[in-house]
Amino acid sequence: MSAFRALRIDKTDDGQTVSVVDFPESELMEGDVVVRVTHSTVNYKDGLAITGKSPVVRRFPMIPGIDFAGVVTASESPEYKAGDEVVLNGWGVGETHLGGYAECARVKGDWLVPLVDGLSAADAMAVGTAGYTSMLCVMALERHGVTPERGPVLVTGAAGGVGSVAIALLAKLGYHTVASTGRPEEGDWLKALGASEIIHRDELAAPGKPLQKEKYAGVVDSVGSVPLANAIAQTKSGGAVAACGLAAGMDLPTSVAPFILRGVSLLGVNSVTVPKPIRIEAWGRLARDLDREKLASITKTISFDEIVPTANAIIDGKVRGRVVVEI
Repeated sequence: MSAFRALRIDKTDDGQTVSVVDFPESELMEGDVVVRVTHSTVNYKDGLAITGKSPVVRRFPMIPGIDFAGVVTASESPEYKAGDEVVLNGWGVGETHLGGYAECARVKGDWLVPLVDGLSAADAMAVGTAGYTSMLCVMALERHGVTPERGPVLVTGAAGGVGSVAIALLAKLGYHTVASTGRPEEGDWLKALGASEIIHRDELAAPGKPLQKEKYAGVVDSVGSVPLANAIAQTKSGGAVAACGLAAGMDLPTSVAPFILRGVSLLGVNSVTVPKPIRIEAWGRLARDLDREKLASITKTISFDEIVPTANAIIDGKVRGRVVVEI
């Protein structure tokens, strides 16, 4: 195609503008694989990019959308050929490299993974970067030896994309999960996903002591700041905390006490530049360990024209679960 529909962010003196444009294929960035994008998703990071609430976008103009699924239309990569179904998460797409809110994308083949058998493109984007990050967090806890027998696992930001998928995954794997949320009206929904207990996020919101009562064998945290500090302080001896987000802030007001007196481990989870073998393992695990009916129950599908209002809603905390965009 010589031009295709795309969402474009342009920088202005007052900030940025977002508009739907016909984008010339000749202006796509370098890469050895061209993909016809069929589906994308709206993650919290996409919301930050589109609203400009955080400097996610570092090149203008930019097509946002940090992940996508689609079909290869042309390839110079030995790994892919026309007709292959592929998925992309991360690698600066939607930030420094033109992203997934478009009918066409050109990227490096190394950034792609084949669509896993048993998952459709829509399924893959129902998972999206948020759900994929949840799987990486679960894998990190498993590698550290956090098993269901060792005790409960706390999930912060439970009604969001990362949290909701984490609860569904952990429940299927046999963990007792404690869901922390600021939306108590979602309690029944979270329990249907597999949450064993619900606590209000206010229980973690105020600054607390560096060492508190030991409650959790592990934590999946997507909020950061004071809630993360409290979660660390409540982690059992030898436990681990997988940290992957900053919805409450980038700071971490804690001390070394939980780490040197209880042997708690803080595991940073980066979903952007993960080595390919781990990406393939994570997607394989998602296909096997994520209950497809539960995934469907937390997923809403929107049209291309609904991306911008949904991005605003996700920043305002008005989106639960996952959002699939039909490109």
